[in-house]
Amino acid sequence: MDEATQALHARITQGMPERLILAEMEDLRPYECDGLAVYRQLPRLVVLPETIEQVQHVLRSCCALGVPVVARGAGTGLSGGALPHADGVVLSLAKFNRVLAIDPLARTARVQPGVRNLAISQAAAAYGLYYAPDPSSQIACTIGGNVAENAGGVHCLKYGLTVHNIRALEVVTIDGERLRLGGEALDAAGYDLLALLTGSEGLLGVVVEVTVKLLPKPQLAQVVMASFDHVDVAGAAVARIIAAGITPGGLEMMDNGCIRAAEDYLHAGYPVEAAAILLCELDGTAEEVAEDLARVETLLREAGATALQVSRSEEERLRFWAGRKAAFPAVGRISPDYYCMDGTIPRRELPRVLNGIAALGEKYRLRVVNVFHAGDGNLHPLILFDGNAAGELERAEHLGAEILELCVAVGGAITGEHGVGFEKINQMCVQFAALELEQFHALKHAFDPQGLLNPGKAIPTLARCAEYGAMRVSRGELPFPELERF
Repeated sequence: MDEATQALHARITQGMPERLILAEMEDLRPYECDGLAVYRQLPRLVVLPETIEQVQHVLRSCCALGVPVVARGAGTGLSGGALPHADGVVLSLAKFNRVLAIDPLARTARVQPGVRNLAISQAAAAYGLYYAPDPSSQIACTIGGNVAENAGGVHCLKYGLTVHNIRALEVVTIDGERLRLGGEALDAAGYDLLALLTGSEGLLGVVVEVTVKLLPKPQLAQVVMASFDHVDVAGAAVARIIAAGITPGGLEMMDNGCIRAAEDYLHAGYPVEAAAILLCELDGTAEEVAEDLARVETLLREAGATALQVSRSEEERLRFWAGRKAAFPAVGRISPDYYCMDGTIPRRELPRVLNGIAALGEKYRLRVVNVFHAGDGNLHPLILFDGNAAGELERAEHLGAEILELCVAVGGAITGEHGVGFEKINQMCVQFAALELEQFHALKHAFDPQGLLNPGKAIPTLARCAEYGAMRVSRGELPFPELERF
């Protein structure tokens, strides 16, 4: 331990027990990355506070010494948002894992940030309530991380992202001040700082308490699984359903690579010969579900579905969704490594972008399988590669960058729910102009003048963007020349 780390360690131990501070190499190693494991970095220290006062003490100590702080939840993030800083502290909220209160009349739950997403619904089940956002990692990911990334899930089409399902946050700033944002009322005076902090990726403050909105469980939910012979035909079917005025509880798509991987892994009952499947869930009263189901089945047949299968029981419905939610680990069994992308496009562009992704895969000689929230255009192309093969990681990175820039080119965005983190910071230069990035930095400075909270993530410097723009010139031509460069 060098002299600066010793001084930091000594200062932090003045406000919390030494047992809550990790400093040895073997103790730091589990925190060197999040779910984006291709990038790794050991921090100086990891601290695991048990109280809000200890969180305040750690932040004040780091602020006084000019030490960077990276807040961490369960480490399931896929954009490198919790990648440690070499000179910094990882602030783990893992011990903040209690459901503090459930109000069944107000339909809210007050929870600590380390509570798992699924645990909220499990705690609320006794009241006939649940928490709607359901990322695929919901058995492990925590609500604090969901707030940081504005996570979604398979049911976000109808019920919204995290930002639409929280009522209040308690946040600690870099100088140790506690802020209460939002409240029980549906509206509040002043700027919407609750929405600002949601999706801010730990750059503005550390979440120490969350009040979430709970919903009553639907009377009935059924899933129709539609098979297609062509991926782009399945993509076009999505737009038809939405254009008809139907808002499914979930509308998900998987291509053949993902279908086969998930079926082999979980035996969900998927048709392994299909080029693509759509999973369309309809929920509500029995009458509403029956009416919408009949309309959706007609629309899917007209759109070119080769087969339809409707869940006949709650067990079968859950099995259909289990296969979709297990897609990421399932794909991990068929490739030494994979790189999970996260971009969003207008639904009408699904066929074009899916064909574009296939062409890019051929260009870089890498296989890409697709699974995504089709209803809101949130794509998750999984790039398969072997990190031990020379040049394959670099090709995967370049392929991922071009996929994201394709999303921007058709009017979309470089992320839908995974955040920017470290992974997509160059593509921020493609999506946003110089003046917009300057405003992002000004906002960051208002909350964190020294730039100590999760530095180097989410918002690129203008110098970085200039360098990236120069790197992207190919044979004298820039990709997407209609986009502003600086």
